[in-house]
Amino acid sequence: MQTQTFFRHRAAAVVALASLVFTSLAQAQELGNVLLEEIIVTATKRAGGVAAQTAPLAITAYGADQLDALHIRDLSALGFSAPSVQLEDIGTTRGTANFSIRGLGINSSIPSIDPTVGLFVDGMYFGLNAGVVLDIFDIESVEILRGPQGLLFGRNVTGGAVVINTTRPTDELTVKAKVAYETGDNRYLSAVIAGPISDSVGFKFAAYNNDDGGWHTNLFDGSSFGEAETTMIRGALSFDVNDSFDVIARVEVGQSEGDGPAAQNRGCTATPVPGLCPAAYDFEGFEFAVDERGFYDNTWTNIIVEANWDVAFGDGQITNILAYREYESSTLGDIDSTPLFLFHAAADTNQDQLSNELRYAGSFGDIYLTSGLYYFTQEFTYLENRQIPPLGFPPPGITGGGTQDQTTLGLFATVDWQVSDWITLNLGGRFTYEEKDAQIATISPISGCTLAGGCTMFDFIDSQDWDNFTPKVGIQIVPDDDTQYYAFWTKGFRSGGFNLRHTAPAIPNAAFDEEEQRSIEIGMKKDFAGGKVRVNLSAYRNRIENIQREVNFADPFVGVVQLVRNTADATIKGIDAELTAVLTDNLIIKASFGYLDGEYNEVLFDISGDGIVDDVDLALKIPRLAPLSYGGEIIYQRDMSWGTFSAQGSGYRRDPAFFTDNNLGTLREVDMINARLGFSFMDDTIVFSLFGKNLKDQTTIGGDTQLPFFPGATFSPLNKGRVYGVEVQYRMN
Repeated sequence: MQTQTFFRHRAAAVVALASLVFTSLAQAQELGNVLLEEIIVTATKRAGGVAAQTAPLAITAYGADQLDALHIRDLSALGFSAPSVQLEDIGTTRGTANFSIRGLGINSSIPSIDPTVGLFVDGMYFGLNAGVVLDIFDIESVEILRGPQGLLFGRNVTGGAVVINTTRPTDELTVKAKVAYETGDNRYLSAVIAGPISDSVGFKFAAYNNDDGGWHTNLFDGSSFGEAETTMIRGALSFDVNDSFDVIARVEVGQSEGDGPAAQNRGCTATPVPGLCPAAYDFEGFEFAVDERGFYDNTWTNIIVEANWDVAFGDGQITNILAYREYESSTLGDIDSTPLFLFHAAADTNQDQLSNELRYAGSFGDIYLTSGLYYFTQEFTYLENRQIPPLGFPPPGITGGGTQDQTTLGLFATVDWQVSDWITLNLGGRFTYEEKDAQIATISPISGCTLAGGCTMFDFIDSQDWDNFTPKVGIQIVPDDDTQYYAFWTKGFRSGGFNLRHTAPAIPNAAFDEEEQRSIEIGMKKDFAGGKVRVNLSAYRNRIENIQREVNFADPFVGVVQLVRNTADATIKGIDAELTAVLTDNLIIKASFGYLDGEYNEVLFDISGDGIVDDVDLALKIPRLAPLSYGGEIIYQRDMSWGTFSAQGSGYRRDPAFFTDNNLGTLREVDMINARLGFSFMDDTIVFSLFGKNLKDQTTIGGDTQLPFFPGATFSPLNKGRVYGVEVQYRMN
């Protein structure tokens, strides 16, 4: 009853706020601001895309100009401004994404565990959640799709999808360059040049370098910690073969390397031990002390070829996207997060993936059809070495891991049938078949594995296949050009699979089954006051069955036991709200609000760790579910005699959430406050900015895993605190 009352009060507050702004802005003058420009999104896979406001789903989209206007440099910032969204890495090693949307996220860096939020770049799905560069660079648009997207994107999008489109070759010579410096000795440099080679051939070349000197101080030796350098080079060629056929080929190569995780051991706060956990360490802040600096080294190559052919049949378009990705990673980290050698771990990952999507989109009278075939295959090897001297495993320690091969086939079709001038039915379905083969060696003294040589024998070999059908039934009601109401019911699923980080010799390794989801959502998208105010609302209810989780237990033999099981059935419901309003010709506000409520319906596995499945397990909270996320920003812009002055301030809050299933690991609450001053000269050719991020200097962590060494011991990787910086941007087009 309290939840329902809270839900009604929050919904009423959002409606009241929208009404108040609408009333006060009824006479507002026209303002052609980039923040209200229509963003063409590719998520519906229609030919040429559709405007974000006309898509019948909850989507937050940003174009290149909007990303610049909001001074967004990395995806994690979008995870605060979009409701019920977290777009951060797990912290174990840089570049391992651990996205969560609407309370659906994972707590693992095991590469064989598929994400709940799919990442797609230029139409290519990332088969692993590793090797993801979160920095915004050379981006044409970012689309954050909230809720299951299984119809058009297939598996592993139960929480949603993040769709990134990089820039394309241009018809005229275009140059864009940025250089920035922020405290912590962190430097950014990027440049993009694009233009025509001939009337039918265009090019793009882009380069990026981020050299981070390290924001943290390691109290073990007083050294600067967190050094990292990322370099990416992108190239693209476009070919207009004739009036109806064009091809664009994209290539990206990159490397990112630096220190291991900057991590705290929270048990040191509760149990100070001389020489191990000095009482002077303030672990509510950013202080930490580790004896192992560690490292990470990631390299990758992406090749994507997209072809588009306009055909007379249904006045449609055939699109084919062929993509290949190769990724390699080596890491070493101080997992015990103390000045003593208690638990260090290294890992190597090697992955190759190949995918092809062939689709058709066209219209036949009042019916618009989108259909396609999808093929995906990948193979990867993961090896992990643990060194735990107190438990009898000094160097070379214990090693294990394995290999996984998989093949996925998909067939999908969606029909949008306009049954009247203002009603459209959305119908569709996708059939998916998937097969996975795994060979795994338990991490143990007798595995016979080494990081250099791999594994010579395996104690678990298995092959599994699954098939799944994901339908969608929806309706759009568009009574006028400024209003859309929509509702739909759909399904989604996450792939079944295997645990390549098996650490419990006494517990047999086993495959885990698919996770399935059924979702109902209703929403409204509306512009008020002649387009000066935009309000988007959605409410949803998700029922998840056979939830896949990595269940962690501190273990006196291997440090941490990590079991992957189908643990429970649960229900998550909530509301999202977004507001953009032009207050005057110079002033704009943006606001967002997300509310989540979830509970287990049935528990299938001992997630509490007390040896039995009972009401104790049922009463636990769902991990990665932050009940409230809300905030807003103000953007002021004014023309001056010398150019344009702009100012921006933003403040967003995210509630704390449990990280582990037993609720012993916790992600802290966050109040993220940012500010920026901008000075544009020569018709925005040169833009000079001063900025501050995380001005409250709040600690945020990427994870929180229990350790066995003393009560409350955890591995909690830290993100950066307060930084100040300056940026200069040059644009010519």
